[in-house]
Amino acid sequence: MINQLILRGNTEENIILNKQTLQFKKLLDELSKKEISIKEEVFINSKIEELNNTTAEGDALRKLIKVKQNEIIKYLEKELKYVTKNYYKNLWFVLGMSMFGVPIGVIIGTSQDNMSLLGLGFPFGILIGILVGSRLDKKAFEEGRQIDIEIKN
Repeated sequence: MINQLILRGNTEENIILNKQTLQFKKLLDELSKKEISIKEEVFINSKIEELNNTTAEGDALRKLIKVKQNEIIKYLEKELKYVTKNYYKNLWFVLGMSMFGVPIGVIIGTSQDNMSLLGLGFPFGILIGILVGSRLDKKAFEEGRQIDIEIKN
């Protein structure tokens, strides 16, 4: 069973901290619906305990929550292949731009003898990245590996 996040102090006063706290709690709620082993449960609970025992406040607490949230997400992705909504789309957005956009731009620039056209490849790379990422997100959803939350940073 996954522990609950119990923070000391009032998080409602700081709007950004409140949003980060609510996002983390939603992540925990969604994880409690998934089948995870004792090993993963212990890891998640250790991160929750670190947050519950912290004396940090304000922005320091918000950053700490964000760090622990990212540690949990990366651990689950590595161990169980669980990903959040749009995980692959966000990842492949950047990969598409760099892996496909730059080479396409170079091809366009060299074929026209005008390297200022290099930037024309970026939209194509972004489009390819979004398509690949969306397909991988759909596959993760169909396999039940998607956590029903989109992480906003």
